[in-house]
Amino acid sequence: MAPRINQLLNKPAFLWSFLLVASFFTGCTSSVIDSNVEIPDRKWSYRNHIKTAFEIKDNTKAYHVYFKLRHTAEYKYSNIFILAHFKDGKAMVNQRFEFQLAKKDGEWLGSGSGNLFSYTLPLLENHRFPRKGKFEIEIEQNMRDNPLVEVSDVGILVEEVE
Repeated sequence: MAPRINQLLNKPAFLWSFLLVASFFTGCTSSVIDSNVEIPDRKWSYRNHIKTAFEIKDNTKAYHVYFKLRHTAEYKYSNIFILAHFKDGKAMVNQRFEFQLAKKDGEWLGSGSGNLFSYTLPLLENHRFPRKGKFEIEIEQNMRDNPLVEVSDVGILVEEVE
């Protein structure tokens, strides 16, 4: 098997094709952070704040900041409320968000894989950070239920705007 692979790699057309395809996958987006935190027993309590730290190296660029969520089909609400705490080491900004997760007829809006539904929901779009440095985003659930059941995992995605 190894000699066959070496033969393919020695052919210029194959090598260029491979490099071209690989560049498509590496050049699409530039993520600063892409985190996922599993929620123990799928029960997200008020005290279980999800903290994500990251560093901005170029504050001249714009960034998208997303809240990532996965829940099971047994999640009993069509929406979710969260509190987001944006920290830059000097100041903190708190903001409450509501996201629709299902249509009025109950059909989930997220992409499904078996019993799990995934969402990437916007917190900040085309955001410019005030300076270079370390930042933190802390997310807490803000629903009436404590714990909020059937939430599988949550996370944060920060990526440069292309």
